[in-house]
Order: sequence, then C-alpha cells, then structure tokens
Amino acid sequence: MALITVTCPCCQAELVIDPELSAVIRHKEYVKPPSMADMEEAVQRFKGEASRREDAFKKSVEQHKNQKDILNKKFDEMLRLAKENPDEPPPKRDFDFD
Repeated sequence: MALITVTCPCCQAELVIDPELSAVIRHKEYVKPPSMADMEEAVQRFKGEASRREDAFKKSVEQHKNQKDILNKKFDEMLRLAKENPDEPPPKRDFDFD
C-alpha cells in the first residue's frame, strides 16, 4: 500500500502515515510566514492602532464627563421617590442581594 499524506487541522503539520502499520512515518512542521514581512506595513499598522487608542481614550473621557450628570439625575429621582413615599423601605443595594 501507498503512504497517505494528511494535514493536521490543528497545527497544519503534514503527516505521512503508513496504513499497514497504522503509524506516522514522517511529519513536517508547518512553517508560519513572517507576521510582519514588510516594515512599512508594520509602521502603518502601528499608526492605525495609535488612532484607535486615541479614539477609545476620547470616548472614555466623554463617558466620565457624563457620569456625574447621570449619577445626579439618578440621585434626584431616588430622592423624589423617597419624599413621595416616606413609609416605603429604601431600595435594595447590590450587596444586599448576597
């Protein structure tokens, strides 16, 4: 019988199998191509990541600016509800559920 050549789905290695012996006769490891073959491509990728980081930072700053207003509105709403219903117990806090 002839030898069978199979490519491993996990690591992409090439296996040569003898079906009569049910054994791997030879294997050839998969050689990954260089991830950054071109230095110019690496520079462009770095510049793109810098702008992405800057956008994420600006978005975070905007969320923090709005956080104070959001918390004030929540507090005002809870205070209003407490004044309308003074006999009602206070709402449960997150750590009260544990």
